[in-house]
Amino acid sequence: MAEKNQQMFVSANGYSRKDEESATLQSEDELKRRKRIKLAMYIGGFIVFQIIVMTVFGLTVMKVKTPKVRLGAINVQSLNSVPATPSFDTTFTTQIRVKNTNWGPYKFDASTAMFLYQGMAVGQVSIPKSKAGMRSTKKIDVTVSLNSNVLPSSNLGSDLNGGILTLSSQAKLTGKVELMFIMKKKKSTDMDCTIAFDLSSKAVQTLQCK
Repeated sequence: MAEKNQQMFVSANGYSRKDEESATLQSEDELKRRKRIKLAMYIGGFIVFQIIVMTVFGLTVMKVKTPKVRLGAINVQSLNSVPATPSFDTTFTTQIRVKNTNWGPYKFDASTAMFLYQGMAVGQVSIPKSKAGMRSTKKIDVTVSLNSNVLPSSNLGSDLNGGILTLSSQAKLTGKVELMFIMKKKKSTDMDCTIAFDLSSKAVQTLQCK
């Protein structure tokens, strides 16, 4: 009887040991499964994050915008007008400003800024080949001398009698925006400014650029 009880105890103890080992294996498998799920979630989250970063990068940094070219403040050095003739001449200093909002430099070729009265040229100034740095404005100092010597008969006399001389300035720059030292995209930009001179005060009344 004692031997039979001993056999039953050993048998029961063996089953108990097997159950414990099975439970331990199941617990380890469950832990591994959870770790794999977490790892997959981390990898998936990282991939989604990278996609978002690349999308934002493509829509902002890699998007090429057209630079802007404008006239800066005008400092009149001389301004003479004779309504009876009619004629005028003026000399002033200003800046050609090339604003580049891209994440890379804008290299542009040499060009010319024309100054016109009612569509007819009264003078010009050269714009040298240069570069506007990344997200910066290139400022080119220029001295401009204009006169009406080449103008045919026009409404100049009445404008001079009115005390306001209105001129326009136009220029076109062509160049390339360079991004990440690997991508270059051609970009052209136009300047179209209107200048109104007050003949009595011999100063600029308004300066508007589109």
